Amino acid sequence: MNTPIPEANIDVAQVAVQSRGYWATVLERLKRDRVTLFFGGVVLAVMLIAVFADFLAPQDPYKASMIKRLKPVGTEGHLLGTDETGRDMLSRLIHGSRLSLFMGIMPVLNALLIGGALGIIAGFVGGRTNMIIMRSMDVFYAFPSVLLAIAISGALGAGIVNAIISLTLVFIPPLARVSESVTTQVRNLDYVEAARASGADSLTIIRVHVLSNVLGAIFIYSTSLISVSIILASGLSFLGLGTKPPEPEWGLMLNTLRQAIYVNPVLAALPGVMIFITSLSFNLVSDGLRSAMDIKV
Repeated sequence: MNTPIPEANIDVAQVAVQSRGYWATVLERLKRDRVTLFFGGVVLAVMLIAVFADFLAPQDPYKASMIKRLKPVGTEGHLLGTDETGRDMLSRLIHGSRLSLFMGIMPVLNALLIGGALGIIAGFVGGRTNMIIMRSMDVFYAFPSVLLAIAISGALGAGIVNAIISLTLVFIPPLARVSESVTTQVRNLDYVEAARASGADSLTIIRVHVLSNVLGAIFIYSTSLISVSIILASGLSFLGLGTKPPEPEWGLMLNTLRQAIYVNPVLAALPGVMIFITSLSFNLVSDGLRSAMDIKV
């Protein structure tokens, strides 16, 4: 299915206020939101694990031993068992967080820069420029996001870089549409018209007046795409279009362990559990941020 675009939930006024009182209210609402705080802690923990994977992993994630293959969870010296070639599962899950997060976050960041810029230009300039940019973005909506990512990755070839490029192209259209929507609302506000009347050029108006009022909404929406990106990146690796063996990556680990599901189903499910927990955490944190910033002004 295509990536949803919650345009109806984005209110520019709710993220436009930059006063100290507004942000104090946002922080206060976040402090009371235990679900967001908990899953924010999960996201932070996964990021710290990725950063310090070399220190946290008990063993070399690439070291194989065929006599130790598919050891169950709780085996001495292998807390979470071993994979199909005898490599320590805990170490590979820890190191796998690096690639999984990198391939989940980088496409969204790239799309945020490109799609956000295109949407802001289209929304601010309007007219024929808006039509050309937005109709070009609409072409991508003719294809489901999953199939589009697979098609682009298949055309470019397997690899981390190509997977990131394909996912970036998938996320540019929804971010461009959201950016265009909120920019269109902002460009007709009184203070923008006053800036035009004072003789300010378009670049100055965008930099000073538009960006400060639309980046919040665009950023909050982009955080909701990270969970989708992690799942799609893992799916590409599962299909052999992303990370290549023997690199530890959760989607690739699911692929290599699929035959072990009949021998050791718990072991085979561990990478999927990590994908589920991480993507769910990012999604709930994004929902919490959106609710905290949903302040009527």
